[in-house]
Amino acid sequence: MSRAPRTSARDIPLTALARGARLAALPLGFAGRTALGLGKRLAGHSAEALAAEVQRRTGDHLFRVLGELKGGAMKFGQMLSVFEAALPTEALGPYRAALTLLQDSAPALSAATVHTVLAAELGEDWRERFESFEDEPAAAASIGQVHRALWADGRPVAVKIQYPGAGQALLGDYDRLGRAVTLFSTVAPGLDAQPMLDELRERVGEELDYRLEAAAQQAFADAYRTGREVAVPEVVAFTERVLVTEWLEGTPLSAVIRDGSQEERDAAGLAYTRFLLSGPERAGHLHADAHPGNFRILPDGRLGVLDFGAVKRLPDGFPPALGALVRLAMAEDWEGARGLLADEGFVRPGAPLDTETLRSFLRPLAGPSMAPSHRFTRQWLRGEVTQAALAHRRSLLRSINLPPEYVLVNRVVGSAIAVLSQLDCEVPFQAEALRWLPAPADR
Repeated sequence: MSRAPRTSARDIPLTALARGARLAALPLGFAGRTALGLGKRLAGHSAEALAAEVQRRTGDHLFRVLGELKGGAMKFGQMLSVFEAALPTEALGPYRAALTLLQDSAPALSAATVHTVLAAELGEDWRERFESFEDEPAAAASIGQVHRALWADGRPVAVKIQYPGAGQALLGDYDRLGRAVTLFSTVAPGLDAQPMLDELRERVGEELDYRLEAAAQQAFADAYRTGREVAVPEVVAFTERVLVTEWLEGTPLSAVIRDGSQEERDAAGLAYTRFLLSGPERAGHLHADAHPGNFRILPDGRLGVLDFGAVKRLPDGFPPALGALVRLAMAEDWEGARGLLADEGFVRPGAPLDTETLRSFLRPLAGPSMAPSHRFTRQWLRGEVTQAALAHRRSLLRSINLPPEYVLVNRVVGSAIAVLSQLDCEVPFQAEALRWLPAPADR
C-alpha cells in the first residue's frame, strides 16, 4: 500500500470559489494546449503527433487536478481511472502513474487535523481505545484516509477518517465537474462519463455517512466469513465520520495488474468476477466501487475487499431481467432481447432499435459469456469502446433509456470489465454469469 505525501487541511481547497477556480482551469488548459498545437501544426508538425501530445497533456492535467482536490473531484477521478484499459495505446504511458495515484493514494491530512476529528467523533479520551495509533496515514483517497493502529484488545485495525469539509466539497464538485466530463471524452474518445457523474451526485449522502458503510461492510463480512475465496474485514467500531475495521494485509490488485504472472492474473480475475457477481445473492448488496485500489490478494490467495461506502442494496439478488438478457444475447435472440428491453423500460417509446445497435448495447456483458472462457485484454476493450462510439453516433442514445434501478448496476459492470481488461486475464465468465445472474422462471 503506497504512502501518501503529508499536507495540511488548508492545502486542500475547500471553498466553492477555490475549488471552482481549479476545475475551471481544466478547460482553459485544454484550450491553451490546443492553441499551441495549432501553432506547431502551422510550423510543420504532423496533425497525428500533435493530437497525441494534446491528449497526453490533457490526461495528465485532468487526473492530477482531480487527485489534488479530493472530494467529489477525486471520487470522479477514481471512477474514471478504471477505464485506463480503454485508453489509446499511445496515450497510456505518460499518465498511467497519475491513474495509479488516484486508485491508491492522495495527499494526506496533518496529524493535528486527524487528532481533532478523532476527538470529536470518539471522545477526548479516544487514545484509550487504542493500544497504539500511527499518525502517518497508510492510504488516502477521495473523502477519507486510513491509519494503521492496534485496538485496545491488540487487534491490528484500519482507522478510516473522513476529511473535514469533505461533504461540502463532494456536493459542490458534482455541480462543477461538467468540464471534466467533456475533457475525458478528449482523453478517451467513445467513453461517456456523464452518466457516471450523474449517478455519483445522486448517491452523495450515502458516501458521507460511515454508519451506512459499516452496516454494508458487516453484511459482506457475515456473508463471506466461512468462505475460502473472499476476505472482508470485520467492523470494530464506527461513527458518522470514523470507521474502525480489522486490518487486511495483502498485495494491491494494481500490483498484480502491473507485475503479476499470467496464472496470478487469471486467479485474481476469477476471484474478482465471482465476488462482484455473487454479492447480491450472498450479502444482499452489490459492491459498487470496483476500482483496483479497493482489492488485495492475501497471502493465502483469497481476494481481500475494502471500502464499502458505495453499495447498492439488492436483497433479492440481481434483477432477473439482467440474467434473461444475457441468456437471450448468448442465444443471439435479438427479437427476444428487444422485447424484454421494451418490457423493462430500456427502450424509449417509439424509438427504433436496430439489431447492430442492440448488439452494441448488450455486447460488453453478453460477449464474454458467449464461450466457456473469455480473455479480457486492453485491445478487446478498446474494440468494444469503438463499437459503442459508432452505436452512439447511430441511434443508441436516441433509443436506449437506462431505468434508475439499472444505472448503478450498469456502471459496476462497465467498471469490472475495464478492470478485468487491465488484468489481461482469462476467466470462465460464462459459468459465473449463468450462476449469479438468474433468469426469471417463466423465461
